Amino acid sequence: MFSKLLIANRGEIACRIIRTARRLGLRTVAVYSEADARARHVTLADEAHLIGPAPARESYLRIDRILEVAKRCGAEAIHPGYGFLSENAEFAEACAAAGIVFVGPPAAAIRAMGSKSTAKELMAAAGVPVLPGYHGHDQRLEAFQAEADRLGYPLLIKAAFGGGGKGMRVVTRPDELAAAVAAAKREAVSAFGSDPLLLEKYLDRPRHVEVQVFADLHGAVVHLYDRDCSMQRRYQKVVEEAPAPALAPQWRAQMACAAIAAAQAIGYVGAGTVEFLLAEDGAFYFMEMNTRLQVEHPVTEMITGLDLVEWQLRVAAGEPLPLAQEQIPCNGHAVEARIYAEDPGRDFQPSAGRILHLRLPEKDPHVRVDCGIAEGDEVGVHYDPLIAKLIVWDRDRAGALQRLRHALSEIRIAGVATNVAFLNALAAHPAFLRAELDTGFIVRHRENLIPIEGPTPEWIIAAAALAECLRIEREAKAAALRSADRHSPWHRCDGWRLNQDNRHRFRFRDGQRTVELTARCRRGDYLLELASRSFCARGALHGDELVADLDGVRMRLGVVRSQSDLILMAEGRCYRLALSDPLASTVAEEPPAGSLVATLPGTVVSVLVKPGDRVAKGQPLVTLEAMKMEHALAAPADGIVRAVRCAPGEQVSEGSELIVLEAETSP
Repeated sequence: MFSKLLIANRGEIACRIIRTARRLGLRTVAVYSEADARARHVTLADEAHLIGPAPARESYLRIDRILEVAKRCGAEAIHPGYGFLSENAEFAEACAAAGIVFVGPPAAAIRAMGSKSTAKELMAAAGVPVLPGYHGHDQRLEAFQAEADRLGYPLLIKAAFGGGGKGMRVVTRPDELAAAVAAAKREAVSAFGSDPLLLEKYLDRPRHVEVQVFADLHGAVVHLYDRDCSMQRRYQKVVEEAPAPALAPQWRAQMACAAIAAAQAIGYVGAGTVEFLLAEDGAFYFMEMNTRLQVEHPVTEMITGLDLVEWQLRVAAGEPLPLAQEQIPCNGHAVEARIYAEDPGRDFQPSAGRILHLRLPEKDPHVRVDCGIAEGDEVGVHYDPLIAKLIVWDRDRAGALQRLRHALSEIRIAGVATNVAFLNALAAHPAFLRAELDTGFIVRHRENLIPIEGPTPEWIIAAAALAECLRIEREAKAAALRSADRHSPWHRCDGWRLNQDNRHRFRFRDGQRTVELTARCRRGDYLLELASRSFCARGALHGDELVADLDGVRMRLGVVRSQSDLILMAEGRCYRLALSDPLASTVAEEPPAGSLVATLPGTVVSVLVKPGDRVAKGQPLVTLEAMKMEHALAAPADGIVRAVRCAPGEQVSEGSELIVLEAETSP
């Protein structure tokens, strides 16, 4: 085993690799961009080196800079994690040329599977079933149009190199093809540095089932069972589980044999995942092979009790696989939920900002949390918006899902939008509980999974007022302790006022509405009066946690004060209320009604209209790139474009006015 390991990655996977390396007695080296100078993986590693500016292509994708650091610090091996350079054959070759061990498969295997086109040809030759499609070298639009007509619609456009849903589009009609090809190419270049695409026949309601394989330098190949990854949005996984539920034994066995055959066909070494699409009739088709550790590897670790990163390191050091196939255990059921900074109500649009508050479930034998971010960190626009991975285990699937729902209810995150409430709804959905799984599940059940936007509930507003009352009471007690006259009426902390009622008046701004509330201080509790109802309230503040009793109902909420805003976290949701200052006279200037504004910071990729154009509500006007994905911003209403205030390549901040629209008047 080598003694010093460089991790060519960031975030939670870098932290996770450091954890295993440290347990094995290896010294660790982190690399970081300017945006990650204070990141968690930087502080956890034994040493860390700056490799460039925030954009990945200028830092985490710079092979030369990473190898320069490895040589300078004496690292004997490099672990690429997942994403970035993890499936880059040139990086594996460069490591070998520099005399550094690449913790992954040989460059030839990466190259064979790195091109989805080549991979499908190899798999077909090895007897592994593949989907009908076009994997040719002719990348002209005319070639795609001809092949799409041959295959028929709907079909799937995919980046030939890379994964994670980047560079992927579903096309249902011929007139959608050209725009989808152009967008997929742009996204593929941004994420992977290359733009070849392929076409596949699009299956209706397939499951996404994958098999974890491992191979060593001595010719041994094993599988570590399967996982279901059908719960996806924007073609990216959000919930994964192992073993795959409701899978007939013959399909499970056939997939495992096909996965091992796939690894053997390319002389594979290390950890890999063979991904299949499973049709409703039981037929399965090779989709791709990821020649790296998967984001969802913890569910396999939970059911086997094995450390896959340790296996990677031992195999890379030349050791044989630790266990033979018949020795690999499979116990219970595990589920992983990915916690993202994103807004499900806006088509899962990423959310950037500072993490003002972060509370995750306590770890125990049933609950694991992999996280690469800390309270106070910034979720920027340059990288994937993953905050953490929540993994749970129990003896069966029902028990695991119950633990998942409980653990999700304990998560409190403020400062960015998150998908926690969505995950909670998904984990409780009757069809999901029955394991009626397919890749279109989230789209089909969207209205039952996406939290409905609306006014903040009255009980949340009451809790906000209670938190403010308790804060005022706490500050009064602190002032009283500093008072020299213990008998002064000003020393009292029970709400007493000279010639006045003992009450506080609060005015909260909730979106576009204002809510007023009166809090009357009584002995031991407060009477909170809104226009429509009142609450008898009592409680206590413990740091950022409010223990509240509202009309006899006891609850716990997270409470964070950010300047004049109160952020309350409950039931997986985050509510933001502005505490209005009645003396404030300035009002923030808002963009004109009907203007198109940037809903997140990013780079303008394309502007699809010009002044004078008539547009319809919902029509795409501007395309932004942020967090490695493209986002189309649509017209908020019918109208005429009066001004364009952005240009391709321009960096824009959230809330920036991009297009000025004017309502079209009737003649």
